[in-house]
Formats: sequence, C-alpha cells, structure tokens
Amino acid sequence: MLFAETRTHFFRPLNGKYRGQVADCLSVFYERLYGALADYSRSFTRDQVIEIFEEAIARSPVFDDEEGDEFSVGHRTQREQANWILGLLVEHGWLERHIDEATLQATYAFSRHGRLFTQPMADAAGGRFRTRHRNTRNTRNALKSFLDKGEVYDLLDAYEYSERIVSDFSDVIAELDERRRQLVKEVESQQVVQRASDEFFDFMEKRFKPDVSIMLSADSVEKYRDEISDLIDRVKRKRKEFKAQAERDLRRTAPELVSDPQQSVLMAILDGIESRMHNASSVMLPALRQALNGFTRRADIIMRQLSYAGGASQNLLHGLLERYRQASEDQRAVALENAGEAFATLTIGLPDADALRLIASRKARVVNSSIEEPAEHDLESRRQMFIQSAVDLAFTFNTQKQRDYVITALSEGHRIHSQNLPIRDAKELLMSAHAIEVGGITSSEFAFKVTPTNNRVKTDYYDATDEFTIELITRRDDVG
Repeated sequence: MLFAETRTHFFRPLNGKYRGQVADCLSVFYERLYGALADYSRSFTRDQVIEIFEEAIARSPVFDDEEGDEFSVGHRTQREQANWILGLLVEHGWLERHIDEATLQATYAFSRHGRLFTQPMADAAGGRFRTRHRNTRNTRNALKSFLDKGEVYDLLDAYEYSERIVSDFSDVIAELDERRRQLVKEVESQQVVQRASDEFFDFMEKRFKPDVSIMLSADSVEKYRDEISDLIDRVKRKRKEFKAQAERDLRRTAPELVSDPQQSVLMAILDGIESRMHNASSVMLPALRQALNGFTRRADIIMRQLSYAGGASQNLLHGLLERYRQASEDQRAVALENAGEAFATLTIGLPDADALRLIASRKARVVNSSIEEPAEHDLESRRQMFIQSAVDLAFTFNTQKQRDYVITALSEGHRIHSQNLPIRDAKELLMSAHAIEVGGITSSEFAFKVTPTNNRVKTDYYDATDEFTIELITRRDDVG
C-alpha cells in the first residue's frame, strides 16, 4: 500500500511554493545515483546530499502562492533550505537514512517508492534519449530466442517489450498533440512566423525523421505482426515437454503472473503479446497517423497565415491602400474614377480546356420518414410465434454441448460406434444424429477422429443408418 507507515502524506513535499525546489532536488539526486553522472555509490553522506541539494536550489524557482503555505517560514540560506528539504523528504518517505553500525555514520538513498516516482520526473526534465522505435523488433527477437533456447527470461522480455509498443504510441501521440497546442499558443502570443517555422522544421528533423518515421516504416507493427504471430504459433506447437518445462520455470520465476492455478501462464503471456500486437496495429497506428496528419496540417495553416500577415507590408495592394488613405478628397475621386474605367473594360478570352472538370451529378437520397404503427398480433398469431420459438429452442444445440456429449460417451474408453451413443432424451437423439460433426472440433493437443466402417445398421430410431467410429486421439506436436 502506498500511503502507509511514513508515506501517509507522501506527496506533501510537492505542495506549496517550494515544490519546484523539491522536485529539482529529487531529479538531481536521482541523476547522481542512477544517471550518467553516477559514481556507482548506492548512498551518500549528509554533506554530499546537502551539496547536491544546494546546487539544485540555486537554479530552482520559488512560487509565491497567494494562499497560505504551511511550510512557509522566514528567509533561509541555501544550506539551511537544503537541510530543511532533506528532512522533509526523509520524513515523508522519499528518502531513507541508513546508519553504519561500525562507524555510526548516516547515509542517504532513495526509498523504493521514492525512486519509482522520481524516475518519470527525471526523465521529463532531462529529456533522456529513448529508442521508441526498437520495441517491435525487440519483441520479435526475444520470441525467436525463447523458441531456440527455451529460456523463460526471453519470453518475459518479449512480454515487456510488447507492453512498451502501445505505451510508445501513446507517448508520441500525446507529444504531437502537445506540440500542436504549443505552436498555436506561441503564434497567438508572438505572431513570429520565423520562430514557428523553425520549431516545426526542428521537430521534423530531430524528432520525426529519426524516430517517428521509423515507427511508421522500418519498425512498423504491420511489418512484424505476421512474423510475431507465426513465432507465437510455433511456440504453441512445441512438444508437451518443452511447454511443461516453460510453464514450471514461469511459475517459479514470475509467481505474480499466476492469477488462476488452473490457467496456463505460458498461454496467457503468448495471448497477451498477440493481443497487444493486434491493438497496436489496428488501433494505435491509425491514431498516430491521424495525430501526425493533424499536426502537419495545423502547422501548414498557421505558417501560411503568418507568411501572409508578415508579408503584408511589402504587398503592392497594401501600399496602394495606404497611399489612398493619405490622399486628399480630390485625389481619391480621381483614383476611383481611373479604377472604374479600368474595371469597366470588357475582356474576352477562351477558357482553358485542361482546367474544365465535369462533376458527376449526385442522385438525390430518398429517405422514408413516414411513421407506421406497429401491427397488433391477435391471440392465434402470438400462440403460433410462441410454439415456433419453443420448437426452435428445443432443437438447438451448440458445439460445446456436442463435444461434452461425445466426451461423456467416451468416458470409459477412447473409441465408440455411432449406434452405441447413449440416447436418453430428444436432445441426445439430435446430437447422436449429428455426432460426426465433432470431427471438425480440434485443439492444440487433442482431436476427434471419425472413421466410416462402410456398414449400415438398424437402431431403435432408424431403419438404416451409416455406421461410424468416433475416437479421441492426441495430435502430434510439431518440433519446430
């Protein structure tokens, strides 16, 4: 549980006017522990943590909120502020203090929950590079490795990579929507066409071309979907010994995936990967293309409008109107008279044949908007409909019932003749008459084999009927 023990008010340090300083302190400390600046130390002494916090406080903002702040105190130096933030983070469970029993020296490190919640803040602030276009290929490669070597860690990696595929699409779509809103906001506030166009082309060169374009082409889920589906089918067709060993290893390695003891973890993981690939291809990829199309269209419209507005000062029409505004009444009358004579000239020309397009007429759509009263059925009609519904229901059965019926009949052996199927009621009579249809019911391990004996026999219900043998067999597993 998140809000337990010292984490009862876990997010309180991120409230108030010092929330920016606290967030920056956490991000900088996270980079020193786990980022590119890490010196492979798992914890820091108090003086080291204070120095890191002072560095973050020196360039962090303080928000002057109008409402009262329970953490607001008098003026402090940067070191005093760093000590106060350190105590606040330890008190509310973001950091942990460890005491060395030999030297009695205190060291500080992130708690588990503190590290998990600080990681997205550090990623958002640092702009860390992430290969969003590799997860589809990574899923394919991990599945292939599991198929060849049988190590369940490769299968778990493929399951994790497949989850990132959908999240990567969501991240890119959210980023496109954010950049579109940001572009509109900056244009409305600044009306600077050069900056807007520079940011658009900078995004297309540095973000779209190396990353998003690969998601739509080289690493497209549509490109690898069939290959991944084929790998999943090959895993499902492996021998029973291979799948049983993988099931045991998965239950031992990842017990949190066992939701039902009767359900196969291996099959659940394979079905999950296949479902995520389907969602990424059918839902997320069209959504990404639509978001990208909306972003480029919005950028194009805005830059066209700004280009027109920015070039208005050099526009000849704008200059003429400005001269007209500054002219006297007599000069305006002469200018209008000259313009009228110029516009009154009749110009005759032939139309361009290539510019003519014939538009096919559309047939008017006829909609029947009349309202009809529902017909009232008399007692005899309702009686006939009830009888028909009851008869249809009585003579209806599905594949599941048919399979269960045959399995019950085979409970004492593996083969039975069609005329020996038990018949205790009308439904079982119908199912016995359609018993050979179970030959089309198969699974990954078992199947029904229906073989004609070329004999005709007489039963209690039929004068003559063809005889078949129904046998439950085990399907041969595919080694590859």
